[in-house]
This record gives sequence, structure tokens and C-alpha cells, in this order.
Amino acid sequence: MREADFGLIDRFLRGDGTAFDELVRKRQREVYNLAYRMTRNAEDARDVSQEAFLQVYKNLDRFDRRSSFSTWLYRIVVNRCLNHLNRGSRSPHRVVDEAPEPVDPSEGSLGQLEEKERQDALARAIETLPPQQRASLTLRVHHQLAHREIAEILGVTEATAKVHYFHAVKALRQRLAHLREGA
Repeated sequence: MREADFGLIDRFLRGDGTAFDELVRKRQREVYNLAYRMTRNAEDARDVSQEAFLQVYKNLDRFDRRSSFSTWLYRIVVNRCLNHLNRGSRSPHRVVDEAPEPVDPSEGSLGQLEEKERQDALARAIETLPPQQRASLTLRVHHQLAHREIAEILGVTEATAKVHYFHAVKALRQRLAHLREGA
């Protein structure tokens, strides 16, 4: 994949605008998913994704290829997300006040409902994490990146990336202990 990214980058730098479009199409889903996991808001994730691709467009000639393109791209996205979260301009989360879906009396519906409640509790707990911890957790769990890559993306040492991840997991375990006790 690295060579394919570099090929598209080379084409773009030689003036082929369609190469950048290909790069965006190839990466837009993962960029949006990362932004969404960080901001927990679809509108904010779209905005952050667009800002990140705009920044890539303006600065692609500065990409020095010491790391993979995805590491460089993730760093831009995560920095955009951290700036967004730190400035407190995050759109308020919509409180969805919908009628609950009817419960299917068939076997397994209680288990599905309990699983949904666990997933919702986990999402709320992740939202409470400090942004650096949330980033470290997201990159490790959802993008399967090594701590070394996470450190490069966050601009911290590998030890600091590990500490962010450790504290995120510890905080989630503490916040979600009641779910394990009830099981």
C-alpha cells in the first residue's frame, strides 16, 4: 500500500489532480472513522475530515516520506481532532429522544438489548477520556497501530503513548466495572 500511496503522491506533485481525488477516495472512510471515534459526532467528523484533507492538499509537497503516508495522514487527522476538542467548539451531542424499539419476544432479544446497553455505556465512557488518551486508545484498538506509530502520530515518545493507552484502559475498566458486576 505504501508504494501505491507514494505513486499517487508523485502523480499529484507532477500536476495530476485526479491522483489527489484517488487518494481521498481511498482514504476518506478511514479518515472519517478516526475523526468520528475522536469527536463522537458525525457533523464534527465530516468537518474535521474535510479540514484534514485540505491540509494534506496544501502540504503534500512537504511530506518527507520518513514515515508511511497513513501515519502522516493520521497525525493530521488526530491533531485536527485534538484542536477541535480542546477549543470546546464541539457541536453539542444530540440527545435522541426516540421511542424504544419494540422488544422481540424471541429468544436472544434480552441478550441483544444488554449488549446494546454495554456498547452505549462504553461509548459514553470513551467520550469522558482526555483527548490524548482517546486518541491513543482509538489508534490502538480500531486501527491496530503499534505504540511506536501512535507515538509518531501524537508527537510524543513511545513510552508516553503507552501511558496514554494504559490510563485510557484503566479509566474505562473503572467506569464500566458496574457492567461486569451485573453480569
